[in-house]
Parts: sequence; C-alpha cells; structure tokens
Amino acid sequence: MVDKITDFLKEHRITEVECVVPDMTGIARGKIIPRSKFETGENMRLPAAVLFQTVNGDYPDDESISGPTDPDMICVPDPDAIRLVPWAIDPTAQVIHDCVHFDGSPVEYSPRQVLKRVLKLYSDRGWKPVVAPELEFYLVDVNKNPDIPLQPPVGRSGRAEVGHQAYSIEAVNEFDPLFEDIYDYCEAQELEVDTLIHEVGAAQMEINFLHGNPLDLADRVFLFKRTVREVALRHNMYATFMAKPMENEPGSAMHVHQSVVDINTGENIFSRADGKESELFYHYIAGLQAYVPELMPIFAPFVNSYRRLSRFTAAPINIQWGYDNRTVGLRVPMSGPEGRRVENRIAGVDCNPYLAIAATLAAGYLGMVQRLNPTEPISTDAYNMPYELPRNLESAIAQMRASTALPEVLGAAFMQAYLSVKETEYEAFFRVISSWERRHLLLYV
Repeated sequence: MVDKITDFLKEHRITEVECVVPDMTGIARGKIIPRSKFETGENMRLPAAVLFQTVNGDYPDDESISGPTDPDMICVPDPDAIRLVPWAIDPTAQVIHDCVHFDGSPVEYSPRQVLKRVLKLYSDRGWKPVVAPELEFYLVDVNKNPDIPLQPPVGRSGRAEVGHQAYSIEAVNEFDPLFEDIYDYCEAQELEVDTLIHEVGAAQMEINFLHGNPLDLADRVFLFKRTVREVALRHNMYATFMAKPMENEPGSAMHVHQSVVDINTGENIFSRADGKESELFYHYIAGLQAYVPELMPIFAPFVNSYRRLSRFTAAPINIQWGYDNRTVGLRVPMSGPEGRRVENRIAGVDCNPYLAIAATLAAGYLGMVQRLNPTEPISTDAYNMPYELPRNLESAIAQMRASTALPEVLGAAFMQAYLSVKETEYEAFFRVISSWERRHLLLYV
C-alpha cells in the first residue's frame, strides 16, 4: 500500500504533499510538507483537539474529551485517498489521513473513523451499503462584509440572475468558464461527478455523484467542496455550502440516496426475488423515521441549518416517506428492483459528509436489526403535515444527547465530543445580538 503512494508521487513528480484530516465540521486540517520529508515514512502528528475545533475556532471547555494534557494523535495516510491538487502552482498531492492513538487504536471521534465504525456493523451482517450524494450550493458575489446580505454573482451576460430558473440550461451557461474549471479539476482528482443542474434559487446549482462505496463518496464530497470554493475564488465569486445563505431563496441540501447489497451475492436486499419490496426495505425506512430526529445535530449542524427546514421552502419538515414524493423527508424514487433505494432529503449541504453518511446508514441499520415498522407512505403534500423535526440547534442537541441507541452505533466518545462542539458553537452564536433585534427591539420594547 505504501508503494501505491510512492508510485503516485513519482508519476506526477510531486514536490509538496498536503496531509489532510477532516475535522468534525468538515474543514480540512493538517500540514503541508515537502515530498522528501513525507517519503521518510514518519507519520504526521497533530493535537487530538484539532478534530473538535469549532467552526469559529474555539474549543469545548471539556477536558474529558481528549484529556487534560492536550495529547497528540498520529495521522496515517490512506493510500486510496491520494489525489492531485490541480490548482497548485507546483506539482502537489493531497492525502487524506486516518487518525489513531499511539497504541494504534482508532481515534473514536474522528469523523472518518465514525463512518468506518458504521460500515463495519454492516459488514459484520454480510451487508454493504451503497450511497449516491447530491449537493446543492450557491454561487454568490464577493462579500467581504458579513453584515451585508449576499447577492447573486454577475454571469457572462454582465447581469446578475433574478427570479428562479430551475433546470435552466441558459442559467447554467452563464457560468460556463467556472464549470469547465470545476469539471477539469474534478477529473484531475478522479472525483467522478455526474450531473450538473440549475436548482430553484438564484445561481443555485446541484452536482450529483455516481453511486458507490460510502467512505470513498464521503472523501469525494469532502474534496469537491474544497474544489468548488477554490474555483469560485479564481472566477471572482464565492461558492457557499451554507444551508440557508439568502433570506428569500430556498436552502441547499445534501440528499443521500442509499441502498444495501448482500456482500456475497451483490443483490439489493431491499428487493425480494419477485421484485417486490423486502421486509428489510421497510425496516430500513422505519429506522430512518425513528432515529433521524435524534441525529439532527449531524444533518443540521449549525444554527443557520434550521432556517432551511421551513414549510413550503422545498425542504422537508417531517420524517414521512413516500414513493416519488419530494415533499417528504424520505423519498423512494421510482426504479426497478435492482435500483431500489431510499433518498434522505433532510440533511443540509453544510453537514460533514462523513458524519451525515454515517448517521443515515446508522439509522437504517438500527431499523433493520430492531425490525422496526414504518408508517404508511404519503401520497399527498407533506408540507401541510405537522413538524416532526427539531426547530433549532438547541433542542436538537438535547434530543441527541438523550438518545440511548446512538452511542452504540456511533460511539460514546464521539457523541460526547461532537455534542460538546455543537454546544460551544451554539453558545458563541447566542452571545451575538442580531440586526433584527436592534431594528425591532431597540426603541419599542
């Protein structure tokens, strides 16, 4: 496996290596080192606390997470996760690393390890999950002042987009040079992106990935976000993966299509021999219905995330399911028996892809092993039904902390660390006085 990395460095005449670790937020942490130092075989070390740094650069005030001594962890390169950095001036590679303790055991609160833990639960049962993520994101004009609302960028016509242009080819063509670079960079990194469409919002786009191995897809989504942001900057605009970046535009999701195949036969376990839905299919849906509400700090990780999950805004507000019904949280697309799958439409695109994929697979797993039964499918507009998801991050944290089943599948150490991160972020947000409060409360209450 080490030879695989060595061969890659020689083939591409690499001079620098970006040693990358995804933290709980999904931010790339690590070091950039010369190739000569990387090839010595000395594993990179980082403080374990790096993994639970908050999105605003703080740390939870909880010494029990990693201990009072602020210890290091060892970062081990994954030979299957080495790719070029196509925008670098000098030939540069990026390698995603796994995090282990000095005794070689996995760091339990590493997002990549959490996903591996869930995948092992499946493999122990003779199952192999298959996922296909869909990412929505906005292109916005350069905004250097966070107090000013975002605006759509100017396209090649010299005008900013107004109104809603869902599935418009011309609206996508407004940004042809940018998307040509995105596709070129994705091809250089072998990210295997599939379809590009214009979504409902102004300059809101969606990229679909081909279905495949969950860990590999999480790696590709992680790198794709980084790629799109980099390309946008080179075209004098921003790309944002905020769940709800603009007040009067719909939010952005990361829909995850998921199915499970038998490891030995390769057959979809969601379908019976006669082509009908299997009992495991229904159990899987029931697991999502039962546990997605408890997993909302992962699917909607920030205070902004819950602005997206509002009635009549092209986002789900409940955990109902239905066939080819985009108003529910859990959609079953029309397909043949081999392609039978469930689409989780609840996760925002601001989520950590490793944790979101781990969470949705964990919920489905629990449903199958506990043999849960779902509600009846919905064939009407589910936006008219009651809210079934937490309405804010504070209540979501409380619901996840009260869960008794999730620590068994995601790991108790991860649960403690992750919820501490979310609580720290929420407290930082709660201290900020918003412009709405100053506008409506300053002189009238």
